[in-house]
Order: sequence, then structure tokens, then C-alpha cells
Amino acid sequence: MPVADPTTLPSLAFDVDSAEAVRFAVAPTVAFTVRVASDRPVRSLALNAQIRIAPARRRYSDRDRERLVELFGPSERWGETLRTFRWAQPSALVPPFETTTSVELTVPCTYDLEVATAKYFYALDDGDVPLEFLFSGTVFFTGDGGALRTAQIPWESEAAFRMPVRAWKAAMEQHFGGSAWLRVRDDVFDRLVAYKARHTLPTWEATLEQLLEGRE
Repeated sequence: MPVADPTTLPSLAFDVDSAEAVRFAVAPTVAFTVRVASDRPVRSLALNAQIRIAPARRRYSDRDRERLVELFGPSERWGETLRTFRWAQPSALVPPFETTTSVELTVPCTYDLEVATAKYFYALDDGDVPLEFLFSGTVFFTGDGGALRTAQIPWESEAAFRMPVRAWKAAMEQHFGGSAWLRVRDDVFDRLVAYKARHTLPTWEATLEQLLEGRE
């Protein structure tokens, strides 16, 4: 398949329009609606995106700062530690379009609070999450003479978007309403199981509450 000359390839532009929790997904998922514009018809688009969180681009309440100490350290060091970090790398196949189209990029979410992204989202009470979308992939289009041609999406193709924190929280609420997950080592879990059985405690909540209260 011929590779397009740079002077003939489509000029693409990307914008992120919205983010919503996906209902009835098998796991917590946030879907982003990405609008793609081109100055010439596109036969298809194999689209990849790297999504990064840019924490330095928003303000934080005192409560946020307390919760983010584990991730970024004390707030007086945030000038050094508040660095952009990667969240996800979704992809999608975009069908033919003439000038503009929209495509959905879905991002599975984790409630594992050992993962930096989950720690960050959980720490925020409200507001927006500043995101950077870096796009790559392959565009297929009809060149001069009717031949099907290909070109790489330029590396500078990107978009910024402020995702409402409620989109992530809604995805979590649909699957883990009113609860959170903790991951512990096998040996620690074995000790918790033994403690729960020894004290005939009915639930894990009761077990943890008794331990937090310092009761033996």
C-alpha cells in the first residue's frame, strides 16, 4: 500500500468533548468522546491515544492535600513532585468520514489504591482532572489517482481536557457502591482471617473496626 507524500496527507485535528461513566460495563469504565476533523475524506483511522494526568494544572483543597501526601509528599515539595504521569493507552478504529466524526475511547478503571491513578482520583472530592491526550496511529485515505494511501498521525497531534472527577467516581459507584478495596500480602491476610475467626466477627468491616479501636 503506497505511503502518502507529506504534502498530500490529510490534516487532522482532535478535540475531547466529554467523559462519562459507562453504564452496564463489566468493570468500572470511563468513556471519552473524541471529535476528529480532517481537511479531506478519510477511509479509516487506526487511532491510539496516550492519556496523561497533569496534576499541576489544578488547585487543591486542604482535604485534597492531606489525601495526596502519600502520592506527592508534603505540599511544600509539590513544586518538584507534582509531575505529569500516564493513566491509560486506549485505541479505536474510526470508520470512514468526510470532514468530522466522533469516536469513543474507553478506559477501564481500577479501585486498587496501590495504583497511582486510583490514589489520585480517590483523593479528590470534586472539580476536574486535567488530562493530556497524545494521539498516534495510522490514517487511510484515497490519494491522487484513486489509490489507497496511508500515513502516520503526526506526533504533535494532541488535545487537553478537564475530566470531571465525578465521571471516575460514578464508574466506581456503579460497581463498588459505598465500599473500597485494600490489597495486602498473603501472610497479612492469613492473620486477618485467623483474627476474624478467633473473635467470631461477622464481616471484614467489623474486623477492621475492632482492630482500629485497639481491641484485642
